[in-house]
Amino acid sequence: MASTLVDGSVPHSRHNQKLTQRTAAWKPGIIPFLLPFILLVAMGLWTYRPSSSALSWVLTIVWSLPVVGVMVGIQGALLIRRRVRQSDRMMDPAPVDQDFLIVLCPTIGRHDTYPALERSVLSYVEHMPEWFPYMRVDILTEEGCEAAEAIDRLAQSHPLIRVITVPKDYVPANGTRFKARANHYAHELRIAEGEALDYVWVLHMDDDTGVGPDTATSLAQFINRQRRAHPDEAKHMAQGILTYPRENAVNRFTWLADAVRPADDIARFRALTGLGTPAAGVHGELLVLRASIEATIGWDFGPKEIVEDARLALTFCRKYPGRSDWFNGRCYGASPANSADFIKQRERWAWGLVALCFNKAVPWRYRWFLSICVATWILGPLQHIAAVLLLGWLVNDMNTSPVTQSVVILWSLNFAYVIWTYWEGLRLNALASVSGRRKWWEPIVVVALIPVFSVLEGVGGFKGFLKFVRREENKFVVIAKPA
Repeated sequence: MASTLVDGSVPHSRHNQKLTQRTAAWKPGIIPFLLPFILLVAMGLWTYRPSSSALSWVLTIVWSLPVVGVMVGIQGALLIRRRVRQSDRMMDPAPVDQDFLIVLCPTIGRHDTYPALERSVLSYVEHMPEWFPYMRVDILTEEGCEAAEAIDRLAQSHPLIRVITVPKDYVPANGTRFKARANHYAHELRIAEGEALDYVWVLHMDDDTGVGPDTATSLAQFINRQRRAHPDEAKHMAQGILTYPRENAVNRFTWLADAVRPADDIARFRALTGLGTPAAGVHGELLVLRASIEATIGWDFGPKEIVEDARLALTFCRKYPGRSDWFNGRCYGASPANSADFIKQRERWAWGLVALCFNKAVPWRYRWFLSICVATWILGPLQHIAAVLLLGWLVNDMNTSPVTQSVVILWSLNFAYVIWTYWEGLRLNALASVSGRRKWWEPIVVVALIPVFSVLEGVGGFKGFLKFVRREENKFVVIAKPA
């Protein structure tokens, strides 16, 4: 196995020290959920008027559907508040001196994605070696890509970086395409090089997602815990938190709209992946996996797969139940540059996730929760107050109450949870920024714009659903990455 020993440590800047302290002290708030819930219940019960119309039945179903995901999300947030590992509190983090870390960063290698790639890769070699004396950074790209020369120069700038080039004529056994094809090539290369071992870990990152000192510390704590754990209890996979620092954003509107994403990591992903079974899927950045386990799964899921990370997670559920975990580390990405890219991004996710929900190759017991979450996403516009009033006007029935009063409580629970996700997600993104705090107007604006954000999310989700229904040719759309 090719390994590199890095001697010495990387000095932390004042910002890095503050960032580590801020993220270590953070925990999800209760008031941002509880207060909206109480107000919404009071308002809903006060305005409720009994109805058994067709519209009321539709709204009853649509408003009840999200509660499954909401309850799982609340569980995840409560787990973070309640369970701070005693070993992490009492023991200073130590470098991982026995395991080998491979940071894998796939990139399409376009000129408009290279600046973000450079920022991300340089963060790996700056912050990771202090805690991982044995490591390597693999940039995974396609033969003949636009930015090949720039990527080669980046690799020459540091001894830890190497470039893996996927040949144009490479075709996996099942015909997998897109990012999964590249991941599978790297996976086969690790097997050929003798690196598919229990003590080799692969950290999957996106080409616009960097790390900080807190990322390295939390990941080192997780891996060291696995070496101390009993073999029957050690974890094989873990997921951290994706955040969006304000400084990485070129568009403040899409940055605010993406507040929902880190909140999902501390909610659904914390609950399911953290309790051992990643039935909600995982995302492709800050995902760490034993190379030996990845070797038994691979990425060759077929030519139609465009959400390879979620497919990997559901396969992991079946083969290694109870063996995943969550760790309180952050990575640092960038929101889409504009609303059009935001919708394109959501469209691809929805397109792939709907297909995965209907994929009978994955047993239903591992698909049902994801299917509910995807259905909630696609039906999200029907929870929009403007859409509800428009439906009432079209059917000449302005009584938009559900069929039973108890559904008002479910609706309030769901809506309060949405408010909480944007509130806490914004807080996480602000913590990851240089200032470390939200500007006074940002919480107000992000809550006020939730109806607008829900339209953007809904349009992207519905467009993806339509592409699946029409059986359009699969495309892996890669948006431009802000530097």
